[in-house]
Amino acid sequence: GRPAPPPQTGWERLRELWQRDERQRYPEETLNIIKSAFTGGLVGWMYGGLPAFYQARKAFIERSHGELFQNRADAVQSAHRAGLRSFLRYGWRWSWRVAAFVTIFNTVSTGLSVYRNKSTISNFASAGAFTGALFRMHLGLQGLTGGLMFGAAFG
Repeated sequence: GRPAPPPQTGWERLRELWQRDERQRYPEETLNIIKSAFTGGLVGWMYGGLPAFYQARKAFIERSHGELFQNRADAVQSAHRAGLRSFLRYGWRWSWRVAAFVTIFNTVSTGLSVYRNKSTISNFASAGAFTGALFRMHLGLQGLTGGLMFGAAFG
């Protein structure tokens, strides 16, 4: 019958971040990470997909002046189909990257806040530095350092 004592160490608090409670629900912080990942994915899809849609539709119209279509509706439908293909392709490319970036940043900053049991600006700077360095690591030591500094500044 007694409620469990609150976690004492940072590792215990961090472990609780990923465990369900007695009503099989995740903590609010975990749900916020999931919601931000989904929102980041949608924003990334729009950011990459909308310009690609307009560009592909415009390119299709410029390329297809000599083609014969059944009627105007068929031509418009073909242009929209070309734009939609581009929207899906380039939207997906941006979507997963933005979602991964947002998820890593929020997981690190939330994890630091939970571990330290306080929310400070250094948690966000550290999360930004880690995420920036991770995403620029493929550019070598200069990219890693630049991503670390840029991420820390904007974190």
